[in-house]
Amino acid sequence: MTRPFFISLILTLSGIIFLFSSTKNDTGAHQSIYDFNATTLDGAPFHFADLKGKTILVVNTASNCGFTPQFESLEALYRKYADRGLVIVGFPCNQFGGQEPGGKEETEKICFAKYDVTFPMMEKTDVNGRNAHPLFVFLKDRLPGFPGKKIKWNFTKFLINAEGKPIKRFAPWDKPEKIDHYLENHIWKK
Repeated sequence: MTRPFFISLILTLSGIIFLFSSTKNDTGAHQSIYDFNATTLDGAPFHFADLKGKTILVVNTASNCGFTPQFESLEALYRKYADRGLVIVGFPCNQFGGQEPGGKEETEKICFAKYDVTFPMMEKTDVNGRNAHPLFVFLKDRLPGFPGKKIKWNFTKFLINAEGKPIKRFAPWDKPEKIDHYLENHIWKK
């Protein structure tokens, strides 16, 4: 065997080991969304345990994205089903094209003033990478996308049932109307 072959073999094996070690998500003892906390846009603690028995839709959002108008449909969905136990929780994120570059004030201006959002909005949050919020590590582990677990863009949506278990992942281009259909046919089916 030649030296270049062994070098190639070592590099290949090292790459495989790195790939498996870097994609492993430690979700620890987290069994449901109720094990997580976050911080609201106003800086207040937000405990998912307070939402026990509710159906939850977690969305990573951005104020300057082509999908930003989904805030309007998400708010309509929230108002339609709030009395049936739906809670939408938005997490502004600046990891996709720098589309959430501003601070709290800019996010509030878009969400609350422009789109009249009344569902809870959290502080700016990383959803991928080393600094990803543990909630998103958990959600991606339970509902991997294609290809891979990574969130690909703003307005990826995770539906969690009333027992706190993630049950469905929706792509950014899946409009809230599709979620409405899913809720009617799978969650609140009579």
